[in-house]
Amino acid sequence: MRAFAIFVGLIALGLAGIAILGYPAWLVISPFLDNPKFHRISSRVGMALLIVGFIYVARHLKLADRKSMGFDLPWKEFAAQVGKTLFFGALLMMPAVFMMLSFDLLKPPAKPPTVGWIHIVLGGVITGLTVAVIEETFLRGAMLTAIQRESGAKAAILLTALLYATVHFLGSYRVQPAHVDAGSGIDMLTHTLGVFAQPSHIVDSFLCLLVIGVLLGMVRVRTGNIAAPIGFHAGCVAVIYVVREYSDRRQDAPWAWLLGQIDGFIGWLVFGWTLVIGVTLTWWYRPRARSLAGGKSPPSLTPSPQSSES
Repeated sequence: MRAFAIFVGLIALGLAGIAILGYPAWLVISPFLDNPKFHRISSRVGMALLIVGFIYVARHLKLADRKSMGFDLPWKEFAAQVGKTLFFGALLMMPAVFMMLSFDLLKPPAKPPTVGWIHIVLGGVITGLTVAVIEETFLRGAMLTAIQRESGAKAAILLTALLYATVHFLGSYRVQPAHVDAGSGIDMLTHTLGVFAQPSHIVDSFLCLLVIGVLLGMVRVRTGNIAAPIGFHAGCVAVIYVVREYSDRRQDAPWAWLLGQIDGFIGWLVFGWTLVIGVTLTWWYRPRARSLAGGKSPPSLTPSPQSSES
């Protein structure tokens, strides 16, 4: 578990940066911004420390190559796989959205969108790809490879999924500019971690994210790269982005408990649907004797043996 501990340490390093360096960074940077926000400045500091630490760890654990990071496909093929799985990832989420609508769980937003639906969809795709590339490179790229070398694929899939689910509950606390002081970084970290003191509020979202993380890890292991995980991840994020722009959670609905309390989307309903998706993806990305004999994993969304040789 040494590799897992190292990557958890990287997350801890980033959080420590928020607590210790957030306020000094605020003093230096905020005078140059029209609308400074403490959580953004401190989070960027934490992210910078995480990136520096990640580069060091990647070199130290011999992960600083395309194969270890999951980028070993030719770039055109990699981009094509991302595009295909992004589309299918978004498509697979649509039944969950339709169920939300049929159960009357969504209502028009308090503030209607000020831009057209094309801009919102593009914003969702760009946001999805940005989030997916960063998270998949760290988790299903370097971290999964490091743990798999040390403890095997099953442990790698589960441990990366646990960390994936956990980090989604970090960084939700906000400090108003007028209230920023030397203790704001520690306050932000304390409130951020405080969400785990109320497990009943996050159990639905946590389990849902855990299952999603397991599925993404399974796809990563069986394809040998992170193209498909990036695409599926981005597709899901894009759908959530669009739904949030066009609707709010109807908290007074009889079935409102099906939606997550944290973000109003990822909850028991999506958890149940993700299990259905999981059966489908497990079958689709099942190991194929011919691919395994050749030392290769079956390519994403290309089930026929002939296409695995192209």
